Amino acid sequence: MKQKLTIASLIKEAKAFCEQESKFDNRDLFGITDGKAVGTFIEHKFQDFLSSKYEYIIGSSANGIDMPSEDLNTDIKVTSIKQPQSSCPFRNARQKIYGLGYNLLVFVYDKNDDPVTKTARLNFVSCSFIDKNRTADYQVTRTIRQMLENNANADDIIAYLTDRNLPTDEITINQLADEILHTKPKQGYLTISNALQWRLQYGRIVELVENVDGIIRIISKI
Repeated sequence: MKQKLTIASLIKEAKAFCEQESKFDNRDLFGITDGKAVGTFIEHKFQDFLSSKYEYIIGSSANGIDMPSEDLNTDIKVTSIKQPQSSCPFRNARQKIYGLGYNLLVFVYDKNDDPVTKTARLNFVSCSFIDKNRTADYQVTRTIRQMLENNANADDIIAYLTDRNLPTDEITINQLADEILHTKPKQGYLTISNALQWRLQYGRIVELVENVDGIIRIISKI
């Protein structure tokens, strides 16, 4: 009987997968330069790696994340070290301040093609588990936290959020300002760009050296 997948076992298996794949010469990925295609291939391979040992609910495009069960609530991201970023569905502007609402498991690879063997080697240089409470925008949460420490009021917060061109309306900005005054956001560690889909950038996570509650550096070769 397969075991039930937990966050702890997910982290353990992510490390094992990175170590295994970093030594594997892959013919299927030779010459592939499309980062999305590489990411999808590796994500599916990791899901197969997990599902051979564990039982868990696999997500669909309808619910938006890869592991939607309440106990996992995690989305898998695979990206190149050349530009460690990906996209995710936009739900609301609040995500930029209070996080995406789910955890992230982020694999970052350095891909090298061998023209002699016609294989690709993906060296996983970083792998991190990011708790949902750390998935907000770094600069936005940092500024808001500083403003609150300097006794900012609702007008100050509204003015700042308006200047940031958050993709939302005036009523929502006023509601967000009220929530911020009552609930100080945690420091986020992503860079989130406004778009029809959020553009998530992981450079700060990859380069992180200090210990941060809610961020587990599974693999770090930077």
